[in-house]
Amino acid sequence: MSYRDRINADGPKKILALDGGGIRGMMTVEILSGIEEMLRSALGREDLVLADYFDYVAGTSTGAIIATCISLGMPVAKIREFYIGSGKEMFDKAFILKRFRYKYEDEKLSDMLREVVGSDTTFGSDKLKTLLLIVMRNATTDSPWPLSNNPRAKYNDTSRKDCNLNIPLWQLVRASTAAPVYFPPEVIQLGEREFIFVDGGVTTYNNPAFMAFLMATLEPYNMQWPTGEDKMLIVSVGTGTNAKANEDLVPDEMNLFYNAASIPSALMFAALNEQDFLCRAFGQCLSGDLIDREVESMIGKKGPLPAKLFTYMRYNAELTAEGLAALGLADINPENVQKLDSVEHITDLQRIGRAVAGSKLNIEHFRSFLK
Repeated sequence: MSYRDRINADGPKKILALDGGGIRGMMTVEILSGIEEMLRSALGREDLVLADYFDYVAGTSTGAIIATCISLGMPVAKIREFYIGSGKEMFDKAFILKRFRYKYEDEKLSDMLREVVGSDTTFGSDKLKTLLLIVMRNATTDSPWPLSNNPRAKYNDTSRKDCNLNIPLWQLVRASTAAPVYFPPEVIQLGEREFIFVDGGVTTYNNPAFMAFLMATLEPYNMQWPTGEDKMLIVSVGTGTNAKANEDLVPDEMNLFYNAASIPSALMFAALNEQDFLCRAFGQCLSGDLIDREVESMIGKKGPLPAKLFTYMRYNAELTAEGLAALGLADINPENVQKLDSVEHITDLQRIGRAVAGSKLNIEHFRSFLK
């Protein structure tokens, strides 16, 4: 089945959404491995890949890399090999004079994406088995750019000179991973214009789950998939969170340097939680950690509408000493797994992902979507 066939295919629709988070995407890969193995067992298909199950895959930054690989039909084992084998090269240190602008070189990452995705593969390629959403930020227009390969979307009209479906797929993925300070931006030609793109993680859609829901259901996007907790499933996978709580903070410490260092990450953390919260408010949440101590996890709780619009599961980990201890991983130093470029600690990230999968995945949550 091609991604075009997914739009009108019978049965409930299934969406997979993957957060950004640098090399912490290794944690996502292990959670996805658990989901893939669980579905293989439940459906009696040893060769099943996630593209066989999910209709629409969304990703931001490192999540865009994984989402694209899934959409191309890769098994999770192959995606794992890519991250383990290429992690250090992805974060290759930039030449010293370039470090005033960015920390890492982008040539090796671009080359690896061309190799994995295919240098000639476009966003509209029939190699894609699912609908695909990639989130970027257009620095030229100062706006989020969530791009989907939905052939019915306005800017995917093949008669347009600036049709998004003609963009090289590897370049869109590279743009979504162009984290400011870490990597240089990506310049993409659209029709007669050039646009500068940076990491989608600096938009409000580092967690692209609710945006994927909107693009699948709102009239302007021309898909209008039916809603209902038995008609749509959204599975959202994170790359770990670590709120910068500081009980010893005093007002005098909150100077210009403190704010410059803390405000960007605080805003991104708030946006990440908001997208998750929206999914739990409008969806029937079956799995997810606490949002906060007032609303808790929202599992089994009512939302603002009489009926829930979809079934929702969120899989993530808290990368603090307390969160890791709760997963039985008290031996892992939180500081080693909190950074986006912790390539030396890929093994620990794998352990976290496997612990999340082992403790939180439940086939009963998927039961209504196994037909």
